[in-house]
Amino acid sequence: MARVTVEDCVTKIPNRFDLVAMAAQRARDISAGASLTVERDNDKNPVVALREIADETIPLPELEEALIKGLQTYVEMDEPEEDEMDLLAIQQELNPGLTDESGDAAVVINGFQDSEEAIMADAGGEIMSIGGDAQT
Repeated sequence: MARVTVEDCVTKIPNRFDLVAMAAQRARDISAGASLTVERDNDKNPVVALREIADETIPLPELEEALIKGLQTYVEMDEPEEDEMDLLAIQQELNPGLTDESGDAAVVINGFQDSEEAIMADAGGEIMSIGGDAQT
């Protein structure tokens, strides 16, 4: 096949929108360094991608999965490991001053602690609370 047209690929992927999206994903993969499954023959990456789809030299389900992952904006966060949870519990046991009476975490800034509002000391050593009036 010297030149590939969309009609050659539509028999493999009937939806033209899906075909274009998958060919674009494969062209991006080729640009990123993926190995070719057909001879380049001086063709650019999109044409090579269409030729690979037409010749069925690449697995289409894997290409579709790569396309979906590439378009996802939601990043699934992993749950903390059990060892990490144990470490956090141990740290809270070793530093009981980091929680208030209700067990909620207290805020400590510059060595001062207050469970209701954060406290900071300015450069002169005067203690100022965030969101409140200056305290001495």
